[in-house]
Amino acid sequence: MSAPARPGRPGRPARPARPSTARPAQAGVREAGPGSAKSTNGDRGTESKAIETPTRTLTGFNGTRRVPPPVNEPVKSYAPGSPERAALKDRLRSMSNERVEIPLIIGGKEVRTGELSEAVMPHNHRHVLAQWHRASAGNVDQAVAAALEAAKDWANWAWEDRAAVFLKAAELLATTWRSTLNAATMLGQSKTAFQAEIDAACELIDFWRFNPHYAQSLYDEQPLSDRTMWNQLDYRPLEGFVYAVTPFNFTSIAGNLPTAPALMGNTVIWKPASSAMLSAYYIMKLLEEAGLPPGVINFVAGDAALISDKLLAHRDLAGVHFTGSTAVFNSMWQTIGASMSRYKSYPRIVGETGGKDFIVAHSSADPAALSVAIARGGFEYQGQKCSAASRAYIPQSIWPEVRDRTVAIMKELRVGDVSDFRNFMGAVIDKKAFTKIGEYLEHGRKNASIVSGGVARGEAGYFIEPTLIETKDPAYRLLCEEIFGPVVTAHVYPDAQWAETLKIVDETSPYALTGAIFSRDRQAIREAALSLRNAAGNFYINDKPTGAVVGQQPFGGARGSGTNDKAGSKLNLVRWISPRAIKETFSPPTDYRYPFMAEE
Repeated sequence: MSAPARPGRPGRPARPARPSTARPAQAGVREAGPGSAKSTNGDRGTESKAIETPTRTLTGFNGTRRVPPPVNEPVKSYAPGSPERAALKDRLRSMSNERVEIPLIIGGKEVRTGELSEAVMPHNHRHVLAQWHRASAGNVDQAVAAALEAAKDWANWAWEDRAAVFLKAAELLATTWRSTLNAATMLGQSKTAFQAEIDAACELIDFWRFNPHYAQSLYDEQPLSDRTMWNQLDYRPLEGFVYAVTPFNFTSIAGNLPTAPALMGNTVIWKPASSAMLSAYYIMKLLEEAGLPPGVINFVAGDAALISDKLLAHRDLAGVHFTGSTAVFNSMWQTIGASMSRYKSYPRIVGETGGKDFIVAHSSADPAALSVAIARGGFEYQGQKCSAASRAYIPQSIWPEVRDRTVAIMKELRVGDVSDFRNFMGAVIDKKAFTKIGEYLEHGRKNASIVSGGVARGEAGYFIEPTLIETKDPAYRLLCEEIFGPVVTAHVYPDAQWAETLKIVDETSPYALTGAIFSRDRQAIREAALSLRNAAGNFYINDKPTGAVVGQQPFGGARGSGTNDKAGSKLNLVRWISPRAIKETFSPPTDYRYPFMAEE
């Protein structure tokens, strides 16, 4: 195994060590060589020019290629004594002793602007993991030029060759890169080993294996022809660049949003979340190792307003692939709508935004299963999943048992440093989130009843205890607004008001992302499924409303939760193509006259 990078001297972050065959690249500078990236500084001089892309040489191949059939990546247990546990703990130790320097990556070149920000551990916010360079307006222009130049070649690759890059990335992540990306997610985003494994490893591997399978299925769809003509569909990429904006809470989404359009032949400018820079950078380095050509994805971190203002105003904006807040997405949509006259094409806008996800129980529900769903669905990853349960509607007849069972579980949930594998929860992502959630806790303390939890501790890390709040008001603020923290608000309703409660669930929130119904009565399940048909894009029956798996539950919601383009499905890939219908006539007519024109 390679040695960990030395801690950086004051004012100079360390560059991590070169990888060995047993461990993936620890973020740093690639050695110069034929076709390798070279470091540049800022946006001065000739570095502002786009890279020159050589004309692609086609390789002869006769045959119909098929991608390997995708299978969901097995989730490793990390049980005591397991090899994956030992490898992950080793990587956590070495990564904790590094201070990585994260440049921009534009056209395959590492760009250091000198405008630095820090990435810290949320559960130990005095511990700096990395320093990352912030893009200037000039760097954004460089990224556009690099993307447009790279598109001249990448758009004309055989789709199987593009797919091969991401299939290799999946295998690298499943093997030598697994511990690195999981450790970066744990330390930089405060996920437990299990939450990192199902996200940064398994889900991202699944995206990179299933998306080529869905692309193959899409490309297979061709129109009818007959002996006189050959009709074809050319699934062209969009004309221009795609702007990918990724969130902090899922490393897999950070990897999928830029790569799904890229798979379909598009080139991308990727702005990662400032609070998840470490894992995002490792994704970029992994893709480079997998053979992603320079300029296909350009890694541009920095001020969101500066980057978005530049890109959303650009004539060659072809699409936006977004996950984040509803307010930001609405603002982007408004900007694009007001700028239509300047674009070459109508930009494709794909977004997954907020949620106020529900669990609604019928009087026939199993209290034990319901309590586990509230605890897991509401408190895993500190309630920072867009699918996390944050409101629950429980009938009076079973509330006492559900409440007591849920509180008993909550008392056992350990909160702390995620490097301690005994902990069920880590910290919320940053001070801003910590402060906002704390304000909601105070509101609940004054205007409702805190059943359990309600404590926030921010001295060392941004820790908030799992919290259950009870309210008699179905329109109470904490039942309506997205909190994005470990807070579940329960409304207890009379058993006889089942139908009325379903109507309340449907109308309370502007969001429609995920929701769950618990019942052992099939008629009640049918009633809920119908009444709540538009209340959730992912609807669960007798299960928590989190944990969608690629290939099994395509993810996305409507209303205020986004465009419902279902990440991890063919539906999402369709948004990144612009089909061209081609008709070839084998024996074209040589006489303009039709039979009906002849004299009788």
